[in-house]
Amino acid sequence: MTAPRLLVALRPDETIDRAVPRRLPAVEWAYAAGGRPADWGSVEAMLIGSVERELAGVDLRSLPRLQFVQRVYTGLDGVPFDQFPPHVRFAGNVGAFAPFVAEQAMALALAAARQIPSSQAQVAAGQLRPPPVHRLLRGRTAVILGYGEIGAAIAARLAGFETRVLGLNRSGRPAPGCARMFSADQLVDAVKEGDFVFEVRPLTRLTLGTIDETVLASMKPDAVFVNVGRAATVREEALYRHLASHPEFRAAIDVWWHEDYARGRIESPFRFTDLPNFVGTPHAAGFGDGIVDHVLDRALENLARYFSGEGPSHVVDRSEYEFRPAGT
Repeated sequence: MTAPRLLVALRPDETIDRAVPRRLPAVEWAYAAGGRPADWGSVEAMLIGSVERELAGVDLRSLPRLQFVQRVYTGLDGVPFDQFPPHVRFAGNVGAFAPFVAEQAMALALAAARQIPSSQAQVAAGQLRPPPVHRLLRGRTAVILGYGEIGAAIAARLAGFETRVLGLNRSGRPAPGCARMFSADQLVDAVKEGDFVFEVRPLTRLTLGTIDETVLASMKPDAVFVNVGRAATVREEALYRHLASHPEFRAAIDVWWHEDYARGRIESPFRFTDLPNFVGTPHAAGFGDGIVDHVLDRALENLARYFSGEGPSHVVDRSEYEFRPAGT
């Protein structure tokens, strides 16, 4: 076997078998699964999912030529950077999930605004009236926290509902599809404006636990809060207490604070699903026909930039992600 330049730390799959040679025809590659670290001395780049699952027990600091790591997922929170050489650059798969997460965001927003779960229960009971209390997107204001590619995809879909869109990004620099942009330090000012507030910020040192009691109290009493970003940007207990004490407030989330993938379980000390003003889905935005092919193609596109010498996009400051979210 020729010495690999790319190591794929994902479960072997026919989709990967086809996609890697098509996107990187001149690059020798190998799966980490079943391989020996002693044979990886030529590896320059890696494509990773879960390091703990696919590379458990491997001393990645011993790879002498490793320069770049591309994650197949968007976020880099949870990546054990200390297991890699300090000079290695990292990139998330930015924008790859944007259309799919945006669809989930709209589904959650509508489910909460139109009270779909309680309406289903009403139908099951054969009850025609009273009708559920609807919150309308038309003519309302939506604030998108984290106005990147996912935020822009949500804004594009909101346009069809004739919703006014405001955004928040790091710099406050204007962006298409957004009537006004707030900077990261204007979080409270931003959420005050929203009839709907969409959270899609990445989880970093700067965003960890920032939606707390104060920020929730700054939202409109009857706002609809949708989180399709990262759970730990929100204080779990604060959200639960706010929902319990503000029955007109509604929340819909697809991301959870304690996701046990080994057991396939969501863990929480708070019974969110007992609350009538809550809607939840099991971190499912990234699942659907054709998504794997699309996401893998985007990740390999960035690896192609690395191997061509062009330089990969979306390289992060890894120090922003070196934290432990426990206790949020």
